[in-house]
Amino acid sequence: MNDVNLLTLRTLLDAREASILAAWLQNLNQVESMAGRISAADLDDQARQFITSLKRGFTSGGTDPRGPEFAGLRDVLTEVSSSRALHGFSPGETASFVFSFKQPMIEAVRAAAGADIEKFLDISWDLNQLIDQLCIFTFEMFQKTREEVILRQQREIAELSTPVVKLWDRVLALPLIGTLDSERTQVVMENLLQSIVDEEADIAIIDITGVPTVDTLVAQHLLKTVAAARLMGADCIVSGIRPQIAQTMVHLGVELNVVSKASLADAFALALARTGKVVVTQKAKV
Repeated sequence: MNDVNLLTLRTLLDAREASILAAWLQNLNQVESMAGRISAADLDDQARQFITSLKRGFTSGGTDPRGPEFAGLRDVLTEVSSSRALHGFSPGETASFVFSFKQPMIEAVRAAAGADIEKFLDISWDLNQLIDQLCIFTFEMFQKTREEVILRQQREIAELSTPVVKLWDRVLALPLIGTLDSERTQVVMENLLQSIVDEEADIAIIDITGVPTVDTLVAQHLLKTVAAARLMGADCIVSGIRPQIAQTMVHLGVELNVVSKASLADAFALALARTGKVVVTQKAKV
């Protein structure tokens, strides 16, 4: 963007701010009202902050939307993008915040250029370049926030899907559901070790009934968990070894090197026996 076009755009914003803002808000309301997730007052406030920051960037002589002169404008767009990502807006709805600003600005440039088509095209080109770069930045911030939300939800789901249950005094159970990967193994290990400390457990039953398949990688993750539990002073029993999983492990040559049982009930009975506990059936009183 050359200095002449920069001066022209800055002058247009100063002289026609009210009409540009009104036309922009009209465009925004046609899109945003469909979503119904942002009030007219908030939308007006965001638009005014955008124009104020854009004018400040022009006044500072900024020509690059990613330069220091437009830092304030990028902060505004980051906040707009993040709030929309958190409130379920689509990428298109978020990008429309900046894209819809283009039309009233182009109309203002056309009115200022008059019959000078070359001038109109020259300024419009720089304006388009600027707005397109701002749109790209807005989408990047939107995507970044969405990815952060997804990662946080994945961590929360992983924690919820790996509960450690106290079955008996000093006996814990860790039922696993789904596939074990490196990240989830870390969550499993942390939850189990903390529970061993909190409950002063001697035995931890790792139930893999809900694990669809056990391959070499999953076996390695299980062994890491077992080894960590042993270092904390708790023996481990693996339960839920189905016939299909047993066959697969034999074919792969996978050895868990840990006591295993077919069901959680069998593992629990073994745990009680190791701790010197006996479950007896009492006759019902008549």
